Amino acid sequence: MRITSSSTSSSEAATASPWRGFSATLVAAAAVACGLLVIGLSVLDPYDSGRALSIGKPGVAPQGPRTANASRGRDPAFDAAIIGNSHVQLLSPERLDAATGARFVSLIVPATYPREQLLVLDWFLRHRPAPRALVLGIDTNWCRADASFHEKPFPFWLYGRSGLDYWRGLASYSVLEAIPGRIAALRKPETRARRDGYWDYEADYLRIGYGDMNHVRAKLAGERPTQGAIPDRFGAADALKGVLATLAPQTRVVLVHPPRYISFVPEPGSAAAKQDEACRAAYRTLAASRPNTAIVDWSGDRPDNRIPENFFDKTHYRHPVARAIERDVAGAIR
Repeated sequence: MRITSSSTSSSEAATASPWRGFSATLVAAAAVACGLLVIGLSVLDPYDSGRALSIGKPGVAPQGPRTANASRGRDPAFDAAIIGNSHVQLLSPERLDAATGARFVSLIVPATYPREQLLVLDWFLRHRPAPRALVLGIDTNWCRADASFHEKPFPFWLYGRSGLDYWRGLASYSVLEAIPGRIAALRKPETRARRDGYWDYEADYLRIGYGDMNHVRAKLAGERPTQGAIPDRFGAADALKGVLATLAPQTRVVLVHPPRYISFVPEPGSAAAKQDEACRAAYRTLAASRPNTAIVDWSGDRPDNRIPENFFDKTHYRHPVARAIERDVAGAIR
């Protein structure tokens, strides 16, 4: 039987005690530092979400729409919105304002699907439950059975309804990186991002060689789609129906099926065409179920969609087409 001396035990206890105290102090200091950081971030409100202790008028430094739209979506200057991805990006809030008398903000986010777009829509509606008008881009991504699908990273915590998720989301390095821009925007309003969110992608396409029509024609070439299968349900249509049911009846809603170059329009009579028509029929039914709701459909085989000069690629069109769609949208709203 081993006997441990009391002097050894006392020595170990004496040595451990200071370490325990140091560890406890370190943990407490880290907790206080984190708490102060979160409080500081909530006051600065890097993305101008208007939550907690936010200071200053709506507006953020130039940045991508994934985060900038939190500020734009709550801006009381606007009573109408364009929601979608790059397929409705060229629709101009300024021109729609002039044509309808509403005040539009573009809340488009490129490379997003219905899940993200419906969340941005929810954010906009939480700050104005009875908007004057909504324009929603309903592209082929809205024809999936699963409305929760998404590919690119997205700050769901910034637009979500959970306060806990929001506070967790603040504790990230990317948020810390946004602080200098937020401070600059508060000090100098003239340095802020464009307030209505309009982002003209034509210059971006021309910069990477899409001014060459031979290059564009090569991108547009190809056989029309033939394969497809009609899903049991269109999940995004079901989700959108629930949202529209909460709107004031006087809110004008326009569902826009954006243009596709003819090589991306399904071959008539094919399985792809039947799937495409089933999806569009689902949204026509949705529009018919609610007052002041219209469809503007530019997605099919029409003369404009057979002109290569109207497009950059199979789903991104140029200004003349965008202006024509704006006229149709304005007419539907009026």
